Amino acid sequence: MPQHVPNTPVCRDCDGFPVVAITTGTRNLDGSRTTLRITCRACQGTGHVVRRSALARVGR
Repeated sequence: MPQHVPNTPVCRDCDGFPVVAITTGTRNLDGSRTTLRITCRACQGTGHVVRRSALARVGR
């Protein structure tokens, strides 16, 4: 069955994946990798953006 998808637009910068984990290449004392959690700046980690007004006032 199809999943219910909210009618909010997905962020075009992160394509709906707002938080990623990046390895630094170093290891901790227990052998696990050191990772950084980075959030998308455009949507502040939500994965969705607020629609802007389509009409703009031009002229006088």
